[in-house]
Amino acid sequence: MEMSLATIIFTFTFTFCTIFIIPCSEAAEKGQGNGLHVGFYGLRCPNAEQIVADVVSKAVEADQKLPAAFIRLFSHDCFVKGCDASILLDSTPSHEPVEIQSPANVGMRGLEVIDEIKARLEAECPETVSCADILAFAAREAVALAGLPRHKVPAGRRDSRTSRATDVTLPAPATPLNEIIEYFSRRGMTSDEMVVLSGAHSIGAVHCSFFDYRLYNYDQTQAQDPALDRFYAANLSQQCPAPNTLPEAEAKNRVVDFDPITPLVLDNQYYANLMQGKALLQSDQALVTDPRTKAMVISMAASADSWTQRFVRAMIKMGRINVLTGENGEIRKNCRAFNPL
Repeated sequence: MEMSLATIIFTFTFTFCTIFIIPCSEAAEKGQGNGLHVGFYGLRCPNAEQIVADVVSKAVEADQKLPAAFIRLFSHDCFVKGCDASILLDSTPSHEPVEIQSPANVGMRGLEVIDEIKARLEAECPETVSCADILAFAAREAVALAGLPRHKVPAGRRDSRTSRATDVTLPAPATPLNEIIEYFSRRGMTSDEMVVLSGAHSIGAVHCSFFDYRLYNYDQTQAQDPALDRFYAANLSQQCPAPNTLPEAEAKNRVVDFDPITPLVLDNQYYANLMQGKALLQSDQALVTDPRTKAMVISMAASADSWTQRFVRAMIKMGRINVLTGENGEIRKNCRAFNPL
């Protein structure tokens, strides 16, 4: 956002809330992140960031695919109604279904690691470190453990007391690119930053059901998406048999790595894959076919250093979306539950 909502007249505030899909009761408390700064817990809880680093590192030693989960958790929190840890709530005073129950968040991993981090921080510095900042720090550690330089994270976020599954309107794999660009724009992110952040799909995996229509039922005239490299498509068909050919339970568990070359390394290989027709998701493949984003894909494929620098900056900027700071929000004692009034 470009200005504090507290200074805007009610009519514009109502319109703004509608566009950004955030509850208007919280809109006046949201900010663009000017209250955040590096070293926020230096005096309040000096070991906070190290505790997060230690717990995340231990978890990733046991499961090398967790970095993608932490980045997903952080981004799905920030892009809904701001980086406020609303995605972590199991329930709210309204008793409506919460964000984590949205279909877009099915299979979300890493929650138990966040719980462990919070428990350790509450033991060391009670009621001091927000769950929203824990998510930001955990995502930073994930980025570093996946191969990029460890960057500094501005902190000072506070936690929301609201969370609604109906607010989760994240783009789907088949969402048209113009809608995705507009989605990012409404959150203050440019189309170039969208392309850069999409590079997070250099790691992680996706269920076959999110893309198998590109292999077997693309449209009325073609069974297979012609944008897919045919040899890559043949390989995918081996990993993801046609729908209804496997027992339902087995079919649900079939997943494929986003990046077939360096699946555990966060790098710019993702962009080379796009240019070769080796993107799992249609929304990813569109980045290299649409003139609005193609040049950035080519640029990111050409320079690992440029993509690394841009990715880190975009992660930091994303972490400032609609944050609660100062006296707004709260510091949850338990990341899954709001504090009793």
